[in-house]
Amino acid sequence: MDATPKQKWSLAAVSIPVMLWTLIPLFWIFSLAVKPQSIQADKKYFPREFSWENFQLITTGTASDLFNPALVNSIVVCLIATIISVVLATFCAYAIARLNFPGKKLILLVSLAVSFFPVISLVTPLFDLWRNIGLFDTIPGLVIPYLSLTLPLSIWVLSAFFQQIPWEMEQAAQVDGATSWQAFRKVIVPLAAPGVFTTALITFFTAWNDFVFAISLTSENARTVPAALAFFTGASQFEQPTGAISAAAVIVTIPVVILVLIFQKRIVAGLTSGAVKG
Repeated sequence: MDATPKQKWSLAAVSIPVMLWTLIPLFWIFSLAVKPQSIQADKKYFPREFSWENFQLITTGTASDLFNPALVNSIVVCLIATIISVVLATFCAYAIARLNFPGKKLILLVSLAVSFFPVISLVTPLFDLWRNIGLFDTIPGLVIPYLSLTLPLSIWVLSAFFQQIPWEMEQAAQVDGATSWQAFRKVIVPLAAPGVFTTALITFFTAWNDFVFAISLTSENARTVPAALAFFTGASQFEQPTGAISAAAVIVTIPVVILVLIFQKRIVAGLTSGAVKG
């Protein structure tokens, strides 16, 4: 049923203030990023001067040796962690949704509990273990801890999507001569594509925004952007690197915005999958 004009105006009255409240900090970060260093202390919301010097500083200037490798590390680590998590979670969620075996509910409960487990409590034992076995400051040394963040969340989310897929469709494919693997690959996975895309984006964002593991388990070689920002310095000990940090924040936000814009239809389809039965 279509919304009435009154309902649309009511929704707009609630949505617009929320959107403005969300966008104001983002615009403020962009304002700091385009302000020259000489007027960073200016408290005006809109900059009096517009400059790209902060972006040049972190991409080609003195901070590029710190920022550029960290950006590459973030992309590599997050993509690897996302791919592994989504692939493993797809098989696990399918088994949970389709098979009856002892401990099935326990797996989901443990996955949910691990998702809420405080990350900071894992850092110290991982730091000691990684130093002893040679995984400290390496790409695998970050991917493995990221799996502990992303895999339980992926399993929990994908399980709900697979449970909404009619079991009869897979049975019909098997009756037509398809093997279990062919039915899963050609019938179930395409139907679950919206949920897989949604889960992949959530997983990617979780890994992309991590700071605790990145700052604790890396030194220089595998440091990601959130950790690298903590090592930005000003031109002198009395100068804060506000502009450089803001410019870096703008740059690392761009991939997130691009992914959302490209896959927004699949995200909406995934988030609303199973909301209406029948």
